[in-house]
Amino acid sequence: MLIVPEIAARAADIAAWRHTLHTMPEILYDLPDTAAFVAEKLAAFGCDEVATGIGRTGVVGIVEGREGSGGRTIGLRADMDALPIAEETGRPYASRRPGAMHACGHDGHMAMLLGAARHLCETRRFRGRVALVFQPAEEGGAGALAMIRDGLMDRFGIEAVYGMHNLPGLPVGHMAMRPGPIMAATDEFEVTIRGRASHAALPHEGSDPILAGAALVQALQQIAARNVDPLDSLVLSVTRFHAGFAHNIIPDEAKLFGTVRSLSASSRDLAERRIGAIAEGVASTHGARATVVYTRNYPVTVNDAREAAFCASIAGEVCGRGCVDASAPPLMAAEDFSFMLEARPGAFVFLGNGDTAGLHNPGYDFDDAALPFGASYWVRLVERALAP
Repeated sequence: MLIVPEIAARAADIAAWRHTLHTMPEILYDLPDTAAFVAEKLAAFGCDEVATGIGRTGVVGIVEGREGSGGRTIGLRADMDALPIAEETGRPYASRRPGAMHACGHDGHMAMLLGAARHLCETRRFRGRVALVFQPAEEGGAGALAMIRDGLMDRFGIEAVYGMHNLPGLPVGHMAMRPGPIMAATDEFEVTIRGRASHAALPHEGSDPILAGAALVQALQQIAARNVDPLDSLVLSVTRFHAGFAHNIIPDEAKLFGTVRSLSASSRDLAERRIGAIAEGVASTHGARATVVYTRNYPVTVNDAREAAFCASIAGEVCGRGCVDASAPPLMAAEDFSFMLEARPGAFVFLGNGDTAGLHNPGYDFDDAALPFGASYWVRLVERALAP
């Protein structure tokens, strides 16, 4: 492995930044302390420009290479927001804000990019510009889209963009990526079934929406089982079912809620169509009516094939080729970095976090041993992508 020596020498500093960020988690776009910490570090390192308020609370640091004028501009992205979860790690640097914690490792993501930023500002061994993108509201707030709509790509001239996320279960010092879809689109649906209320002893006088809803829960599973190409991937889960208010009354309404995860635009479109059609058909069969609200959230995260191969080669330089999986299976979780990859070519990769608690778990913590690998990956990527 070829961890950048200067990064290795400053690993304690990078870990200290992470610990500080870990103590002060902030949610979605409400990131005054986090954004200020990042902006102050970038300015102290000597970034040529530090822009704040991009996508409401995003921060962008610009570093110019010293190897001649011109050249491309590439973007490196780290997410900043935490989660509304009460921490249970017992760490000395645990969250000091009740009900909030960095349960997805965004503190580590920021620290690694800050470590790379300091090194890049000092060495500038590249031709072109690097945009260090610190993004708010990844956890359900579409902060990436907000930054794009606020001019991120055009204002800074970003031509390619790269992202990274830690992955519990993948050993520290290992990385994984793949060409094409690497994370799923995530959508939500709400089905309202309206029947006709009646006394439970006289069901024939009403139209039971609970019975219709129960049938619908089962019928929706045929979408993945019988409508989607078996070589494609789609997960449909009904996660809430609300109906009724008394033991002896059949209500006039039932509500079902759920999520759809897909790895292709065609399966995503199909799921939306079929949920509507099946809900209407099942409800009608039971003498009821159905209304469907389908909400599209993050799209599929799709890596450019050439960029994914390039990132695999960089990961091999840092971790060693035997520690890189360049054809890792996709995950059915979602990422709003997908919006950035729709705007510009690039790739999203996973960094091993070892045998830790899973993401979004109150016992999760980012492994400090992974920090030098991630920071070195960013440095090597810049120096290779923007080689003079």
